Amino acid sequence: MKYSALCYVLFLVLFDVFLVESGADEGEKYGVYIVYMGAATANGSSKNEHAQLLSSVLKRRKNALVHSYEHGISGFTARLSAAEAQSIAKNPGVVSVFPDPVYQLHTTRSWDFLKYGTDVKIDLSPNSDSNLSSRGYDVIIGILDTGIWPESKSFSDKDMDPIPSSWKGTCVEARDFNSSNCNRKIIGARSYNGPDDDGLVNTPRDMNGHGTHVASTAAGIKVPGASYHGLASGTAKGGSLGSRIAVYRICTPNGCAGSSILAAFSDAIKDGVHILSLSLGSPASSISDFKNDPIAIGAFHAVENGITVVCSAGNDGPSEKTVSNGAPWILTVAATTIDRRFESNVAFDKNKVIKGEAINFANIGKSPVHPLIYAKSAKKAGADERDARNCYPDSMDGKKIKGKIVICDNDEDINSYYKMNEVRNLEGIGAVLVSDKTNGDASDFNEFPMTVIRSKDAVEILAYLNSTKNPVATILPTTVVSQYKPAPAIAYFSSRGPSSISRNILKPDIAAPGSNILAAWTASDGKVTDIPKFKIMSGTSMSCPHVSGMAAVLKSHYPSWSPSAIKSAIMTTASQINNMKAPITTELGATATAYDYGAGEMSTNGALQPGLVYETTATDYLNFLCYHGYNISTIKVISKDVPAGFACPKKSEANMISNINYPSIAVFNLTGKHSRNITRTLTNVAGDGTTTYSLTIEAPTGLTVTVHPTSLQFTKIGQRLSYHIIFTPTVSSIQKDMFGSITWTAKNFNVRTPFVASSR
Repeated sequence: MKYSALCYVLFLVLFDVFLVESGADEGEKYGVYIVYMGAATANGSSKNEHAQLLSSVLKRRKNALVHSYEHGISGFTARLSAAEAQSIAKNPGVVSVFPDPVYQLHTTRSWDFLKYGTDVKIDLSPNSDSNLSSRGYDVIIGILDTGIWPESKSFSDKDMDPIPSSWKGTCVEARDFNSSNCNRKIIGARSYNGPDDDGLVNTPRDMNGHGTHVASTAAGIKVPGASYHGLASGTAKGGSLGSRIAVYRICTPNGCAGSSILAAFSDAIKDGVHILSLSLGSPASSISDFKNDPIAIGAFHAVENGITVVCSAGNDGPSEKTVSNGAPWILTVAATTIDRRFESNVAFDKNKVIKGEAINFANIGKSPVHPLIYAKSAKKAGADERDARNCYPDSMDGKKIKGKIVICDNDEDINSYYKMNEVRNLEGIGAVLVSDKTNGDASDFNEFPMTVIRSKDAVEILAYLNSTKNPVATILPTTVVSQYKPAPAIAYFSSRGPSSISRNILKPDIAAPGSNILAAWTASDGKVTDIPKFKIMSGTSMSCPHVSGMAAVLKSHYPSWSPSAIKSAIMTTASQINNMKAPITTELGATATAYDYGAGEMSTNGALQPGLVYETTATDYLNFLCYHGYNISTIKVISKDVPAGFACPKKSEANMISNINYPSIAVFNLTGKHSRNITRTLTNVAGDGTTTYSLTIEAPTGLTVTVHPTSLQFTKIGQRLSYHIIFTPTVSSIQKDMFGSITWTAKNFNVRTPFVASSR
């Protein structure tokens, strides 16, 4: 962004004012606040506005400014007193002022499984299918995460074309990172330390591993012979092999500061990325409204600038109303399992075996010779029995645990690693955790012999233990089971809808593999006890880059498509069927709903040929802000795209949010026998000539769904046709959420729109 000489001098003078002033009222406390001022001005005066605003309220104090946002987003982060923050919030042009939040990473064969493992009605030709992920050399995926380990084989730029001329970013220098660490694959790298990160090295290098794992899942090249210490061996690859990676290291050991997130969004908009992938968010207990959420703010302005933003849904499942990143302009991703399991079985009695699930590299023998004990029987004097049977710290008698395999329950909400450490510290030889929650997600216990069994299987081993004077068992090292059925299933940890911010937007949007995902990691010398070059991880952090990679593939095939068209193509072509040709289920076997997986499991083939898309326009988003309660003056500050003469609809209420042109439908407060009318508009993106789409409605008992017209006839590319849906309860009171779908079908195209109707 260019500045006139006069404006630049003015900024320096004002900037100097609040940096050289010193002193404050003794005892006054200062915190870090984000001041959000909407869209950045086109004339490049944002910094001047920030400086003027700060200087108008600051007392004589140094180093108040932390970040200034000027590309796409206008605002700044500063160290302020509560009184100063309140004073700034009263200024015209300020949308919100809020404490700098700290967000968390959403972590606890996938691409081949997506391609071949589920029921996909649309097939590409063999040639186009084989080239599906190798295109996209001009598509840039921005990764906002913990950085990157550039030496990984997944980021080689061999045979790649020159860096796209549209790229305006940079590769920053740091103590352990220099410009040579960037190449034609990793084309840019930036880093941001948070306000509380004094003393930490400010570097794009990934010292955590999470960002490297995410980046390679989205766009890593093919790496033959990848494995995790011999497990899950095969070829590691990303979803968009040819896409470029731009790294924005926003997370440190202290977390992911909201101020750093906004700074990265601002830079990414300027740099020219096409896709932004964020595998992080706020915990379910502290989800904020959009104007106080740095991810929602940054994503809004990124989408305004044509960037598709993909975010993880969170790991606070399986409870309802836990989904994060619920803004309608974000593509929100839930997590599913794949058809690969890591079995670590329990052998007991003489020849009996119970299947367990875990990753461990211990070898305590195949024969059941080790004494077995139920943790409840080792209760420490004075301890609570419930604590003891759950292997809660300081609840068991070490003398009774030493040298034994311990069976631990899991109805206390304690991380399994704490239980492992407690048993190990008491010199137990191994542990068996009884849990139904972790089905499909193998915890990694490294060299300690520990595994997880289902509660139905625990009945048998506990019966044996109680009927035998000297019960014995062993835990077998992990083996890999391929082509496991059923898959996919919803990962137990995946956060669920409905959205706690807006019940009239159905979230999450889509699901993708997030359990037991093998991808690149940081450096290793190959020993089990050290960090490997590839690692298996689980979380919606892992599902998010699968969708980011697919979004990049779509962008490479259809460069002119908007973020909403890309989102629609991914959502309307999703699958709801597993590899047993049955409905996808949750971790406990119940049929999954749209609150679990949104539109369903992402399809890599179908998304490339959606037929029709829902274009959620800038006006839709402006109307959403109106319906959500923002006034027109605030909206004009937030958005740079407010058309002349735009005004909030007279009937601006939360229930009207259902009418924005979204690829799914959520109707809230549907009570009695009163109908609700909804409108949707589809845009033709496939084929020439006349194509007629017919209608299929799947409606639950207790709800009548009427659609008009019942067929849509398109005659040209880009043509838009609307249809109307009437939801009418047939019962006096809807007692539960009702799920269904509307599908438009023509030739090889199936355009499915899920819906949920609710009275609560």
